Amino acid sequence: MNTKRDKVSIIHDILLFIRSKDGEAGPTHIMYKANLSHQMLTDYINEMIQKEFIVEKLDKRGKRTYAVADKGHGFIKDYQQIKKFFDSYGL
Repeated sequence: MNTKRDKVSIIHDILLFIRSKDGEAGPTHIMYKANLSHQMLTDYINEMIQKEFIVEKLDKRGKRTYAVADKGHGFIKDYQQIKKFFDSYGL
């Protein structure tokens, strides 16, 4: 069955991936791992920065990476609790 992911689960997937990469990941890796187009990734990244879920970092060469902020870690924790709740009712 091919189901479409919702916005919240995509944000969760992005945050989990960044966290799994020692806390920082580049945009290309995120794009491929989250299975998003470049434009979709840009939209999600911008929203997540605005909501303070992630922070953008630039190294000396201008290479861009993203790290999970405290609010993003809180989102992961809350999302997993909500998912457990729904799973317990078979939803």
